[in-house]
Amino acid sequence: MKYKFAYLLNVVLYVLVCISCDSDDENNNNSSNFATGIVELPALRNGANDVLITHSTTFKGQKVTSFSMEYDKSKKHSRWVAFRFDNQTRLHDGATRGNEFIPDPSLDTEYQRIQADFGRKGYDRGHLCASADRLYQQEANDQTFYYTNMSPQRNNFNTGIWVDLEGQVQSWGRSCTASDTLYVVKGGTIDKEEQIKEYIGGDRSKPVPKYYYMALLFKKGESFKAIAFWMEHTDNKPSKPIKLVDYALSIDELEEKTGIDFFPSLNDNLENVLEATYLAKAWPGLG
Repeated sequence: MKYKFAYLLNVVLYVLVCISCDSDDENNNNSSNFATGIVELPALRNGANDVLITHSTTFKGQKVTSFSMEYDKSKKHSRWVAFRFDNQTRLHDGATRGNEFIPDPSLDTEYQRIQADFGRKGYDRGHLCASADRLYQQEANDQTFYYTNMSPQRNNFNTGIWVDLEGQVQSWGRSCTASDTLYVVKGGTIDKEEQIKEYIGGDRSKPVPKYYYMALLFKKGESFKAIAFWMEHTDNKPSKPIKLVDYALSIDELEEKTGIDFFPSLNDNLENVLEATYLAKAWPGLG
């Protein structure tokens, strides 16, 4: 009975979000009023070692943001990476996967990891903004190979459950029409000591995240939905078929775990409703 009640509650909340958005549009005659800033960006911590990095390209005569991150120079790792799939960035416009891992030109190399921090250390150079997330232009794809976008990931995790979730998110993102946008935030946990797996070579400037997460907000026409994911970083191969729904949680729950405020530019009423719960059945392919 309690599971049926929870499901019905999620349905009601999802419907209320759709109704509230339509109502806002009728009152304001402008669907852009659902937020006051760049929707995908979490609240900045703005610590002494934190820097906001944004990479962009010129695409069909317009400046387009590839992805942004808040980078912790003291840990040589981003706190999060944020981007969107919209009517431009969802495209696959002939870009191919690069394979040249290089320092990020926007940051001094002393604050970045190097090839020797991966490979023989037992970790892949795991993309946060995936190469396959940025196929709308070759330059944007090449930017995903900057070392600021790399995170040390065990191979079975990087090529297993993580890439499965990335593929599903890319499928949702590329289903966008001209009026749709999927906002994405990804990251590995480096802020809390209990959420750090280990330090590479014992170097405390090079933590390995113990968990990885995603926060998603989908604006489809005039309705919205949100969901989050939380995964432990292990090297174990799953003993049974993977179900992504087993890793799902609400945005509020993810904020509690990470201490990060996701989608703070949303109107407060909309943010409160969207982040309180999620409806798994609203996200096809979760299994």
